[in-house]
Amino acid sequence: MASSSFLSDLRRRLDPFLPARLRGGTPVVPVVRLTGAIGMASPFRPGITFANTARALERAFAVKGAKAVALVINSPGGAPTQSHLVYKRIRALAAEKQLPVIAFVEDVAASGGYMLACAADEIVADDFSIVGSIGVVSAGFGFPAALEKLGIERRVYTAGTRKVMLDPFQPEKPEDVERLKALQQEIHAAFVALVKARRGDVLSGDDDTLFSGEFWAAPQAQELGLVDALGDLRGFLRARYGESVRTPLIEVKPGLFGRRSPGVSAAAAAGQGPAAEIGAGAAQALISAAEERALWARFGL
Repeated sequence: MASSSFLSDLRRRLDPFLPARLRGGTPVVPVVRLTGAIGMASPFRPGITFANTARALERAFAVKGAKAVALVINSPGGAPTQSHLVYKRIRALAAEKQLPVIAFVEDVAASGGYMLACAADEIVADDFSIVGSIGVVSAGFGFPAALEKLGIERRVYTAGTRKVMLDPFQPEKPEDVERLKALQQEIHAAFVALVKARRGDVLSGDDDTLFSGEFWAAPQAQELGLVDALGDLRGFLRARYGESVRTPLIEVKPGLFGRRSPGVSAAAAAGQGPAAEIGAGAAQALISAAEERALWARFGL
């Protein structure tokens, strides 16, 4: 008993001379950054995928003595499945560790990016953040007239009458468009249900407004109940947990050529060597960058 008292007194005396991370009683809120388009990862532009965020999330929720976990979100959206996988992992870890989650929006949390924000118990956005775009979109190009003008004949052979549905090199068919819209409605309904399940008690806008795919600056998003507060990570967490709060960034460093886990690329597996791997990665990065640029551009960014 005396020994325990001595050690406690010694620790108290030494605290002022220890680094902040070693002091007893210092509140800790680990931070995970979720930045980029969702599901558009390439070797040089990681983006957000379940594969490249799961480990960082697990490490953040495993931090001993954490008061909460902070998510810094900056995403224009992207693949709905990847958005939902990351969302579900955050909610599962929060329930398992019994930790609150706070999302901090930077430039934008739109579409799938807003789905990620809904994984938090509170959403805090900068005054100039853009929030919303709760909808589903599919976009592409059609080239049948170009092929005809160039005298190019495309030959496609399928087993299955709908296998080439919405083929960009064939004339658009009304029944294909109808099928796509039905699929979009189904995904949209699931997205709406998720937002209502997480924020139904604070939403103040009507469904036609909230779920039209429109997006807003943070102050109006707050009025609609899509955001809880305006602010930034440092100021918000200091106000809540005290000036001494620590916010360590939890991340998984990428390996060679941007790989975050052991394995070989398709180029390497084909025996084409490092040069082919770099070339393939660069080409993939260019395509991914163009797609991502189009997503950001929707929000004037």
